[in-house]
Amino acid sequence: MAKARADIKPSSPNTAQVVLGFLGFRHAGTANWTDNLFFGFSRLFALAIIAMTIVLLVVLFQGADESIRKFGLGFLVGTDWNPVSEEFGTLPTVIGTLVISFVGLLLAIPVSLGTAVFIALYAPVRLRTPLSYLVEMLAAIPSVIYGLWGLFVLVPVIRMVQIWLKSHFGWFFLFSGPANYGTGVLAAGVMLAIMITPIITAISRDVIRAVPRSQIEAMYALGATKWETVWNVVLPYARGGIVGAAILGLGRAIGETMAVTMVGGNAFRLVTSVFDPVHSMASQIASEFTEATYSLYVSSLIYVGLVLFGITIVVNLLGQLLIWRMSKGRVTMLE
Repeated sequence: MAKARADIKPSSPNTAQVVLGFLGFRHAGTANWTDNLFFGFSRLFALAIIAMTIVLLVVLFQGADESIRKFGLGFLVGTDWNPVSEEFGTLPTVIGTLVISFVGLLLAIPVSLGTAVFIALYAPVRLRTPLSYLVEMLAAIPSVIYGLWGLFVLVPVIRMVQIWLKSHFGWFFLFSGPANYGTGVLAAGVMLAIMITPIITAISRDVIRAVPRSQIEAMYALGATKWETVWNVVLPYARGGIVGAAILGLGRAIGETMAVTMVGGNAFRLVTSVFDPVHSMASQIASEFTEATYSLYVSSLIYVGLVLFGITIVVNLLGQLLIWRMSKGRVTMLE
C-alpha cells in the first residue's frame, strides 16, 4: 500500500491554473476568496496598463520604421522639414515644445501655489468649497475652448505686451525680433500656464490639507505667525506632493495640441526669442498629418510622436526621481 501511494505523483497544473495562480487566485476555496479575487483583478488591470503601453510603443516603432531606417538618430538633431525634398528633422519642434512648456510651468507654479495655500489655509470656510469647485471646473474645460479664447482675447493682449517689451528691453536677445503679431512663444507659454494652473492648484491644495494639524499647531504654540508656519512647516512637508503636481502639469503642457496650434504661430524654426512663432511636436502632428501624401512623410510624423512619447516618459521619470529624493530627505529630517 505504501509503495502504491509513493508511485502516485501530484498532477502538474494546467494552463488555466497557472494563469489564475499568477493573478492571485491561489486560495479561492478558503474564507478569503473575496480578497484573492480583488487582488487578482487588481493585478490584471495593472498588467493591462503595462501591456497597453508596450503595444503603443510597438505601434509607434512600426509606424516610424521607414523614417528611423532612413534618418536614424540624426532625425533628432535635424533642422530641415521639407516634404518636397523628403528631408525631415525635428530639433526645432523639440526645442519649441520644451521652451513653451517650461515657460508655462514657470508662470503657473507661483499662481498655483499661492491659490492652493489660500484655499487650504486662508480662505473662509464658506468659500473653500466653491473655490475648489471653480478650480476643478477650469481643469475640465476642453483645450480647443482655451485655444479660441486665446486666439481672440489673449493674443491681442500679448501683442501689446510684446510691443512694450520690445520698446523697453529690445536690447536683450530674448526680446528681439518682430513684436507685432502676438502669436508665438510668449502667447503659447501663457496659454499653457493658464491651462495647467488648475491641475497644479487642485493637487497642491489636497497635499497642503494633508499636512498634520499637530505640526501646524506646534508652530503656533511657539509663537510663529501664519506666514512663518506656511513657509517653515507646510511647504517643506508638502514639497514632494507639490513637485509631483508640477510634474503632472508639465506633462500636460508637453502634450498639449490644439491651444498651442491656435496661438503658437506654427513656424518650423529654432526659437531664439519669446516673440518667435513656434511649432510644438504635438501641434506639428495635428496640423500636418492630413497633408502627408506619401509613406515617408507619414512615418516621419509618427517618428515625431515617438520622440514626444519618449520625452514625456523621461520627464516623468526625472520627476519621480526628484520626488523620491525630496521625500527621502523629509523622512531623514523628521527622524
